[in-house]
Amino acid sequence: MTEPVLAFRDLTLGYDRHPAVHHLTGDVARGSLTAVVGPNGSGKSTLMKGIVGVLAPLGGEVGVAPGTRIAYLAQQSEIDRSFPARVIDLVRLGLWGKRGLLGRYDRTDHANCRKALQAVGLDGFQERPLDTLSGGQLQRALFARVLVQDADLILLDEPFNAIDANTVADLVALIRLWHGEERTILVVAHDLDLVRRHFPQTLILSRRKVAWGPTSEVLIPENLARARNFDEAWSDDAPWCEPDHAHGGEDEPHAHHHHGEEPHSHAARPGTDARPRSLS
Repeated sequence: MTEPVLAFRDLTLGYDRHPAVHHLTGDVARGSLTAVVGPNGSGKSTLMKGIVGVLAPLGGEVGVAPGTRIAYLAQQSEIDRSFPARVIDLVRLGLWGKRGLLGRYDRTDHANCRKALQAVGLDGFQERPLDTLSGGQLQRALFARVLVQDADLILLDEPFNAIDANTVADLVALIRLWHGEERTILVVAHDLDLVRRHFPQTLILSRRKVAWGPTSEVLIPENLARARNFDEAWSDDAPWCEPDHAHGGEDEPHAHHHHGEEPHSHAARPGTDARPRSLS
């Protein structure tokens, strides 16, 4: 059996103790290419932040295989494009794990950054200020930063939003190249036709797992309808929820505690380490 790179065990994630991802359990196999799809506000970006440790679990845990190098590309909307930096400065940030933020770059580093920019079609853009780039050019530069990280696990949050078709095609080709190198890749995506063409595995998330497996078996009308129904069943200010088994199984939306009631004992406490746990 293929060794998992990620393991979710009854994982619940949220903000200010309001869950956005509920009781997720499952494994991400090493070398897999998985799309994460679902309605807006269904917890997809929250899941990505939970994997990298930006969010501590409210319950359950995320396990990461020992020694796994992770590259995380957030949505463009979370990037301050007015910051006075050049394209090369952005790409070099991918080397901080090796050199530190104030480290000295050697000839190999410079060569790798140049190769990464060439690979994404930005050769000659090294000195361009970030605020002069189009949306597609910025996304290419961000992919170059991921390239120099040489990661085992790559997390991409909505990388195809608001970019032109040629850029989408080039970035998909790069993702497929990474997949061919047996890297593990999770991509939050909205274009279901693109997912059907290029992603072997799909997770439909609608605050909780609706379906997860081979894309041809997961992206069917019944599952997409269930995702819409589950999304409509959740209140935006939903407090803590009961585990699936307490309310009739997977096909039933959870009942919720009212505000002021005691949450589960396994909820995150102040000072909880937000880093994912090792699978070892």
